[in-house]
Amino acid sequence: MKWPFGPLVRLLMLTGQRRDEVATMRWPDINLTAALWTIPREFTKNDRAHEVPLSLSAREIVGSLPKVDESLVFTTNRKVAVAGFSNAKRRLDHLSGISDWHLHDLRRTAASGMARLGVAPHVVEKVLAHKTGTISGVAAIYNRHGYLAEKRDALDRWAREVLRVAEDKQAQVITMPRVRKP
Repeated sequence: MKWPFGPLVRLLMLTGQRRDEVATMRWPDINLTAALWTIPREFTKNDRAHEVPLSLSAREIVGSLPKVDESLVFTTNRKVAVAGFSNAKRRLDHLSGISDWHLHDLRRTAASGMARLGVAPHVVEKVLAHKTGTISGVAAIYNRHGYLAEKRDALDRWAREVLRVAEDKQAQVITMPRVRKP
């Protein structure tokens, strides 16, 4: 898929961030030189600023995007962030031949994939900007480390894995059972 949804979906895959956080990505929040995207607290689910290290692949995607607006990265009208995810998802289903999935599954896949690569659970949670998790209680109160280097390593490893699978002609798509919320 071409811009805006093709690059947006690729960034969802590579960063593990929420759909709306990527959709509302802003140019002033991206530092390609530092390979860092800082999501301001007003754009995060947990109301905390979140630093997302950008892998080389993510930087290449962002660096190749047209700058149609001074603020919004993904916009088609220069007024609001891109919308129309249902239509884009139908197009992805058609192109991939797979329909029983959700965009949020890319976030789950990133988390599971990083865990499979040996990334510590607390680092995966930091990448995902989860408020609670393995670091909780007193440790969560006192441990204010942002884990930026660890997040960078995790996302770099994940990007290499995504590229490896994408380039593997023998790779097969495995349909996973749907996770149902209780």
